Amino acid sequence: MTAGLFQTTGKVFIGVVHLPPLPGSPRWGGSMDRVLSRADREVGILTEAGADGIIVENFGDAPFRIGRVDPVTVAGMTLAVRRAVESTHLPVGINMLRNDPYSALSIAAAAGARFVRANVHYGVMAADEGLVVGEAYETVRLRQSLGADVKILADVLVKHAVPLGEVDLSLMAKETAYRGLADGLIVTGPVTGLPADAGDIKIARSAVPDRLLLVGSGVDAGNAGVFLRHADGAIVGTSLKEEGVVANPINPERARRTAEAIHGMD
Repeated sequence: MTAGLFQTTGKVFIGVVHLPPLPGSPRWGGSMDRVLSRADREVGILTEAGADGIIVENFGDAPFRIGRVDPVTVAGMTLAVRRAVESTHLPVGINMLRNDPYSALSIAAAAGARFVRANVHYGVMAADEGLVVGEAYETVRLRQSLGADVKILADVLVKHAVPLGEVDLSLMAKETAYRGLADGLIVTGPVTGLPADAGDIKIARSAVPDRLLLVGSGVDAGNAGVFLRHADGAIVGTSLKEEGVVANPINPERARRTAEAIHGMD
């Protein structure tokens, strides 16, 4: 388990801050102050609602590229993550889309974030953007060289992608944890906002009983009891938003109800 990362003995609720478009992306609006203001508000809402952690994503930068993001994206993300770290006592994480845990880890070490999400840490997946190749070799060696106490939470058969041929979920979970050296695993549904298969969560738990296991999509206040039965917590984004629409701002009441539902399973 990722001992000491989240200050709770029960189920973990990690809220997502989906950043507006950053500099260099197609829909960049020209004001980093507006990006940081939105991030400030949502970090505050999640902290007040009772989240156990916050993860910041460059969600507004779609369409995403495979591999290393541009330096301007790293610069914008570093500002946003540092602002989040300064604004809350909760551990802050980074998901650099589409799959750049190398840059995410670098930002985390510089800005004080505590964990990163690697959408493909070990193995290869086919996504709309192209082939997404795991970078476990580079990522864990970078962490060692930086001397950074930053945890790596890795998706197993990540959403918005499919494996190249038949894949054994149990084996992939084990490979990601024990060969890829991931500190925690994430199981998702097929796309953003859709729930994972409850059977998949149970398989991953049985395969890797000694790592943090999170559900990475589709959890809300109404279904937490079903999908977190065999998991340690959830990363929640879409269902926290106004009207449950991913592009909308976080609704404080939705965030509060989700925290109560997840913590109510303790």
